[in-house]
Amino acid sequence: MSNGGSLLPIIAILPFIGALVPGIMIRAGRNACASFTAAPTILAIVMLGTLAPSVMHGEVVRAEIAWLPQLGLSASFFLDGLGLLFAGMILGVGLLITLYARFYLSGDDPMGQFYTYLLLFQGAMLGIVLSDNILLLLIFWELTSLSSFLLIGYWKHLPEGRQGARMALAVTGAGGLAMIGGMLILGNVVGSYNLTDILAAGDQIKASEWYMPALILILLGAFTKSAQFPFHFWLPHAMAAPTPVSAYLHSATMVKAGVFLMARMWPALAGTPEWFYIVATVGLITMVLGAVIALFKDDLKALLAFSTVSHLGLLTMLLGFGTKAAAIGAVFHIINHLTFKAALFMTAGIIDHEAHTRDIKRLGGLAKLMPITAVIGTITALSMAGIAPFNGFISKEKMLEEAVHTVWWENPWIVAALATLGAVFSVAYSLRFIFHVFGGPVRDDYPAKPHDPPFGMWAAPALLTVMVVVIGIMPFLAEPVVNMAATAVTGHETHAHLKLWHGLTPALYLSIIAVVGGAILLLLHKPLDRVWLATPRPEAKNIFDTLIAAAVRLTRATSETLHNGAISRYLAIFVAVTTALGYLAFTSGTLSPPTRDLLPIPAVVAVGWVLLMVATALVVINHRNRFRALVLIGVIGLMVSGGFVYLSAPDLALTQISVETVTIMLLLLALYFMPKGTPRESGAGLRLRDGAIAIAAGGAVAGLAYAFLTRDFSTISDYHLANSYTGGGGTNVVNVILVDFRGYDTYGEIIVLGIAGLTIYALMETLLNGPAGRKLRAAPVPPDRSRDRHPLMMVVGTRAMLPIAVMVGVYIFLRGHNQPGGGFVAGLVISIALLMQYMASGFAWTQSRKRIEYHSLIGWGAVLAGLTGAGAFLFGRPFLTSFYEYIYLPGIEKFGFGSAFMFDLGVFLTVLGAVMLMLYSLSRIARYAGETVNVDPMDYDPSLDITTEKETD
Repeated sequence: MSNGGSLLPIIAILPFIGALVPGIMIRAGRNACASFTAAPTILAIVMLGTLAPSVMHGEVVRAEIAWLPQLGLSASFFLDGLGLLFAGMILGVGLLITLYARFYLSGDDPMGQFYTYLLLFQGAMLGIVLSDNILLLLIFWELTSLSSFLLIGYWKHLPEGRQGARMALAVTGAGGLAMIGGMLILGNVVGSYNLTDILAAGDQIKASEWYMPALILILLGAFTKSAQFPFHFWLPHAMAAPTPVSAYLHSATMVKAGVFLMARMWPALAGTPEWFYIVATVGLITMVLGAVIALFKDDLKALLAFSTVSHLGLLTMLLGFGTKAAAIGAVFHIINHLTFKAALFMTAGIIDHEAHTRDIKRLGGLAKLMPITAVIGTITALSMAGIAPFNGFISKEKMLEEAVHTVWWENPWIVAALATLGAVFSVAYSLRFIFHVFGGPVRDDYPAKPHDPPFGMWAAPALLTVMVVVIGIMPFLAEPVVNMAATAVTGHETHAHLKLWHGLTPALYLSIIAVVGGAILLLLHKPLDRVWLATPRPEAKNIFDTLIAAAVRLTRATSETLHNGAISRYLAIFVAVTTALGYLAFTSGTLSPPTRDLLPIPAVVAVGWVLLMVATALVVINHRNRFRALVLIGVIGLMVSGGFVYLSAPDLALTQISVETVTIMLLLLALYFMPKGTPRESGAGLRLRDGAIAIAAGGAVAGLAYAFLTRDFSTISDYHLANSYTGGGGTNVVNVILVDFRGYDTYGEIIVLGIAGLTIYALMETLLNGPAGRKLRAAPVPPDRSRDRHPLMMVVGTRAMLPIAVMVGVYIFLRGHNQPGGGFVAGLVISIALLMQYMASGFAWTQSRKRIEYHSLIGWGAVLAGLTGAGAFLFGRPFLTSFYEYIYLPGIEKFGFGSAFMFDLGVFLTVLGAVMLMLYSLSRIARYAGETVNVDPMDYDPSLDITTEKETD
């Protein structure tokens, strides 16, 4: 890590940690909840501030946390000028939104939930701007879509809120999927997933035949996130969110993510005609279209939303120009747009909060009733219009200057003309915001009496308004930040010279035209509005809804055709497609000639193989008789175990036998409550189809096995054999693989096993407490139940077997690291011994003597295994790295004791708990079905003595 780099992962993760707090602190009051929400943001700002001087001097701060270094995967972060600018924006505005939301949200709104969503979103945005690994960036990118979905749909009682959230998620999520493909293409072209490596390989990327596919896919992700045409429609519908959300998403975060991505990928993708014509054209269209629509919106937030679309188009257009000056203008306008747009959204929220309406036609005259709000709204709206001496004027001048010097399809004026047209409408809707809301006489029909809000609500927009004025009057103060970020965008040092007066330039003349034209449009707004409403035009939302409805109909038709509830159909499709793909790969590959001769087949092996085939065929023939099929499956399992023994795989044989025993016993218990046979459901045609697919699949697997067995090939086995003792401290390679080399796989498997046991328990709990349980309790006891419920020989045998089995299990467990055995097999062996107690002495008698809850065994096993693996972090080693030492115990051979031992103990506890919980869950049905409780293990139940009438006579 570079100097200070260790802070970057902390900055990125702080909001996620902080998101755990608001839900708890809301119980201490709204002020405490807001304060603890602001705390992680403030701490992140302080940490970012300590790194800022280095970045301002041109240093790039880096941090890397290795994850899978063999695959080139790591959690990499870096902070350059562009990242510092956006991280500061995200955290700074996030802090202001936290303050604003404290006073904006009502007492009925779940504030803890809101702040949790806000911090999750803040963390996702920070992850995007700080990530140096494109895979990590993609994860954070999708997290922004998910967390913004929660924020936009925060007011769940509003249908428009739910619809806006779904629309935003659908559009940005689809764009994110496209972006994943583009980023993976770049990683494949460059040979690295590190973003800094990709940015340094711009010439290589542009020369690649994959440049255009990657460019289009990545731009789809950027355009959808930043609401560029034709994906602009989702953003205004996100206005159903609370105003703090709108102010945050549309000024510094969500919609700026696409702009950030285009700026970040500039060195790798910009500078080509394709980049110019796609990015600049889309940005120009979006800028003009958004401005035109904004002028005719009567909802304050809708007007601001479409103005955001327009300004995002402006930024996209500048980045599409591909020049240093355009990059400087884009970076400067990113800052300016942040200041005035966040303040304007907060102002709209204040008006809605106090006047109870956002409808411009129901407002007016608010300057006299809300003077503080009017000052804030007027200054920021003038900046949005690009009126001097505010900061928006300077960045608008830079945009027009670049537009004047841009040639589009050999036409030197079309870009300037359309950019000026967009500026005209921008002035018009900004002036409408001022004069139609704050100007005019005071009305007497407001839904509520407007007045300025408390200081806590207008403090945040007031601070941003001060920045609007200061940057406008003294733009040189922003030069260091603009140069820093623009240098990071272009990859070359830039020197911005920002000033309010640039002389009599073409940009100034166009700006004057825009102001005059905007004022004229405002004066003509009423007749123009009537024309706008009367003019038929396509609605992007309606088009989107139609496409979604068509997709839903197609999906439903496909699902109902393919997913009709028949598992046999699913399996047939899956196996057939898999076999076909395997055949295609097999025939189109380059299979080398055989290099090994077949070994002679001993007579015993041949007999075993014949028996295995016969048992398999009998399963097919007798599969409708459940008990016979189960017995035959057990035979097959034992034959496979014998095969493992013959092929010198004692670990596999021991595991196979144990698993077979446990499985057969549990299935026997399950069969007790099921019919003896299954109905004949499939016709002859379906059976013929399934048989053909099964034979084809089996033949394919056999062919693949034959191909491998008759050819030499290298595997990872040599590595495991060479490093088993030195790397894992054990001579039993199989066990070392399970608890060390592939310990993470094993950890996942025991978690799945524990979940399976808990799921069966939950299903049985639901079953027995529902209608099925009541029916079982009401059912009569079967008259043919055995009177000798617990045979003497079985009881005595299991009692004698229990201590021996436990001792064998402990022995197998202790020797597992060096000889066949281990925690998994030991857990199964002791499970079998306990299962036999249940079968011999009855469920109730055995259960009453149980001292440990099976749920606890699963939990403690999973926790112990996880803590053992995480313990390696304390020594700076990867998860589940083994630490071991060999020890001796009297009467027991030498065995290795270390972290692998504790991990194996976790495996043992989880396996034992899961198996016994499954037994417990299934056995409960017997009690509901009328089984009586024993007093002694060998009780004879005279109530079950059945005598016929003839015997009585």
